[in-house]
Amino acid sequence: MDNHNEDTTPIVPIHYNLEMGSLDGRAVIEFEDESLVSPAAASVSTNKNSFHEITHISAATSAKGYKQYMRNSVIDSIKIVIFSAKINILMPLGPLAILVDKMSGSHGWVFFLSLLGIIPLAERLGYATEQLACFTGPIELIISIYALKSGMIRVVQQSLLGSILSNMLLVLGCAFFSGGIVFYEKEQVFDKATASVDSGLLLMAVMGLLFPAVLHSTHTELHFGKSELALSRFSSCIMLVAYASYLAYQLKRQKNQYIPVDGGETQTEEGSDDEEAPEISMWESIIWLSILTAWVSFLSEYLVNAIEGASASLKIPVAFISVILLPIVGNAAEHAGAVMFAMKDKLDISLGVAIGSSTQIAMFGIPFCVVAGWVMGRPMDLNFQLFETATLFITVLVVAFMVQDGTSNYLKGLMLVLCYLIVAASFFVHIDPSSIADKPPKPSH
Repeated sequence: MDNHNEDTTPIVPIHYNLEMGSLDGRAVIEFEDESLVSPAAASVSTNKNSFHEITHISAATSAKGYKQYMRNSVIDSIKIVIFSAKINILMPLGPLAILVDKMSGSHGWVFFLSLLGIIPLAERLGYATEQLACFTGPIELIISIYALKSGMIRVVQQSLLGSILSNMLLVLGCAFFSGGIVFYEKEQVFDKATASVDSGLLLMAVMGLLFPAVLHSTHTELHFGKSELALSRFSSCIMLVAYASYLAYQLKRQKNQYIPVDGGETQTEEGSDDEEAPEISMWESIIWLSILTAWVSFLSEYLVNAIEGASASLKIPVAFISVILLPIVGNAAEHAGAVMFAMKDKLDISLGVAIGSSTQIAMFGIPFCVVAGWVMGRPMDLNFQLFETATLFITVLVVAFMVQDGTSNYLKGLMLVLCYLIVAASFFVHIDPSSIADKPPKPSH
């Protein structure tokens, strides 16, 4: 009996451990001893070899897969940015304007084609900056820098002034009108505190433009021809400081708006529902911004150089082209966005687009051009002449009265659009004698 137990004891535990995988200490030792020559060892070895083979295959195909991924990413990005908007059908008109300039030199057609070619670029620039979660107004500044470089100071002044007038009257008016038609039975409301701050900054900008114009018109300069320019540069620096303070105030105010109230995270959750996920990545947005900005800069040079020729051939005053036509093109994306948000009953965003853009141009764009002209050796100043300054002053007053109660309807929008038509008609019959002296230098052949 004892011999039988001695014969069977070594076999049963080993067989049991191989089949059942017991965790008993003695059984594990015996299992490890047997595994040196058991089929399980060969299986483990085979698995290790298979793992190494799979690793080598993955390493060999990873480069190819990465290239395919990058190719698909680029194609998707081009589809989203270039082919997703119907207005991009106008993009070929930009190269066509360059071709017409090289072949015929017709300033009227070059101006018209480049003007239409910039419209989709302005819209795509707005899209790219939205994807990057920032706000810029590059079109006006790009055109202004090229006009300033060409010595067309009055074109710079009038195009920036026209951008303010277009945003405050045409864009805001269309937003109020379209929102009032969609929500006919109720008055739309918006944050009047923000609107009053923007109106105050616009009045400050009017003050900065008014004093150099009055100083020039009354011939009361201490040093004729120098005091006006010095005052403009000093006022521009003050306006830039005020705009920087305004940005800091807005950032702090927006930060306070997102603080949870009553210990609830409901506001954050509700706010996140309204936010849309970006369609392209941050680096794609930066790359597209660089490409679009470079193309707009290149096309703006042809546009600016064709302004005077187009004015002569089309018999349209330069002031009308600078104040009315150029800003409508630059504000095309903002115009569409403000109307869309108003029709969704999001008037605060519409006011941010319209009045916020006007504030940005008045308190940053104009002073920036004065400082840039100072660096470039161009006598860019804040003397916008009495006619333009008076137009801006009255426009700011009209809009300030329209937004003071924090409500809007289709009648207010219609009134603002009609005011813009009066302004456009005024500049159509206005001849600016000083713009004749601002001819760009002719290139030497």
